[in-house]
Amino acid sequence: MAHLSDIDIARAAKKRPIQEIGAKLGVPAESLMPFGHDKAKIAADFIAGLADRPDGKLVLVTAINPTPAGEGKTTTTVGLGDGLNRIGKKAAICLREPSLGPCFGMKGGAAGGGYAQVVPMEDINLHFTGDFHAITSAHNLLSAMIDNHIYWGNALGIDQRRVVWRRVLDMNDRALRQVVTSLGGVSNGFPAEAGFDITVASEIMAILCLATDLADLERRLGDIVVAYTRDRKPVTCRDIKADGAMTVLLAQAMQPNLVQTLENNPAFIHGGPFANIAHGCNSVIATKTALKLADYVVTEAGFGADLGAEKFFDIKCRKAGLSPAAAVIVATVRALKMNGGVARADLGAENVEAVQAGCANLGRHIENVRQFGVPAVVAINRFHTDTDAEIAAVQAFVAQHGTEAILCEHWAKGSEGTEALARKVVEIVEHEGAQFAPLYDDGMGLFDKIEAIARRIYRADGVSADIRIREQLKAWETAGYGHLPVCMAKTQYSFTTDPDRRGAPTGFTIPVREVRLAAGAGFVVAICGEIMTMPGLPKAPAAEAIRIDDEGLIQGLF
Repeated sequence: MAHLSDIDIARAAKKRPIQEIGAKLGVPAESLMPFGHDKAKIAADFIAGLADRPDGKLVLVTAINPTPAGEGKTTTTVGLGDGLNRIGKKAAICLREPSLGPCFGMKGGAAGGGYAQVVPMEDINLHFTGDFHAITSAHNLLSAMIDNHIYWGNALGIDQRRVVWRRVLDMNDRALRQVVTSLGGVSNGFPAEAGFDITVASEIMAILCLATDLADLERRLGDIVVAYTRDRKPVTCRDIKADGAMTVLLAQAMQPNLVQTLENNPAFIHGGPFANIAHGCNSVIATKTALKLADYVVTEAGFGADLGAEKFFDIKCRKAGLSPAAAVIVATVRALKMNGGVARADLGAENVEAVQAGCANLGRHIENVRQFGVPAVVAINRFHTDTDAEIAAVQAFVAQHGTEAILCEHWAKGSEGTEALARKVVEIVEHEGAQFAPLYDDGMGLFDKIEAIARRIYRADGVSADIRIREQLKAWETAGYGHLPVCMAKTQYSFTTDPDRRGAPTGFTIPVREVRLAAGAGFVVAICGEIMTMPGLPKAPAAEAIRIDDEGLIQGLF
């Protein structure tokens, strides 16, 4: 069983027609827009008709800081959703759509793994229902219309040196980070310095994931600040008159996608902002729809709890009025050993001391989730190399932190391997109750919000920022943006901005090198350390091993 690859397991799945999956949630066939037999979008008018229904319980799956050893957050989300259905609960899962960048780069796909996957795995990891292409097109339409406005006389008086709207592409391509456009003479416009971000870092992606309906989407698109005039007045997307056409391009992409797990349980996969540079959560509309249709909704937030969970609580839940009932923090013995100082090559050997040392990282995440008033349980995502002594060390550590670490074997056994976790989550939701509250108040200053996250979540001594950055934040407060939450763009590998400082470091500051206003999405981005908004490919990208074999099947996608 264990020797089968993820793609082999996914290909052998006994999928049900998507209409049957919809019927499990009470979605009639006429309210589904099928993309083939195994995926569909849910109609906007059907979603609008759910408004008066009570909400189910929302469970967040987050994790320790990621390492190359793997944690399995998406896999655990899928496994827990299947486990809840196995014990008789009506449950659905909500995931982000994978980006092509990491899929062909280093990280691989993002559809779960082993016997805890969503299918059709190849489609989900590739073009899926075209949402990311729509976002890329809408974003770049705005770019084209800004340049076109300047070319035809610049009636708005845009200072070309202060165009802040970059272009996007859903691919890792370091060559496009900084470019010069409009070379080649008068007919091509005015040469300017520009650049590309990856699509999942686009403000359009964040807007699609935070908008409640098409009218809200169009309003948010119109609010995007794209440039400034010579006297520093903001120019918006609405001023450029691009918001209507962009909404048209995004209308279908706004509808949540429905697919299924290997065990034929419903899965919503919609939107996909990166968690280290954007807010890292699937769409509000998918989550809210799932909550109206299921008793339990299991969702994930990207990377470790210092990024994903913090943004889920402080941005998504705050803005969408969501109140999570419980959180699951995923850890692996292997990743804890890496956090405890073990090299990747040595992870197979038993090392209880390293596990205990690495548990400091896990402990900090447990404490951080509790700061939001949300009860947490730990899921140990089991690898076959884990020893009983190592697992016992994790469980003993977590018990000292006043919660429980449940051993999970969903990768090998599907829902059977998460039955214990599912029962624990139900117990927490039904008996403990959450007193959810965001980390900081809307009324705090923008720099104070950045500092609150740095001190309370990362445990930094403080924040270092140039006077220019502090003045920019003050200017945005004066312009009426002070109430916005902050979205920290930072390495996912460490509480610090140094990706090599694992564990639970202390005695550091967080350097903020740039701030960006995402007025349409409704947050301010603080770019910390060396984080890139357009990743590059590794020396040996995953794309080198991806091909179609003689039978027409995709190989190398994982």
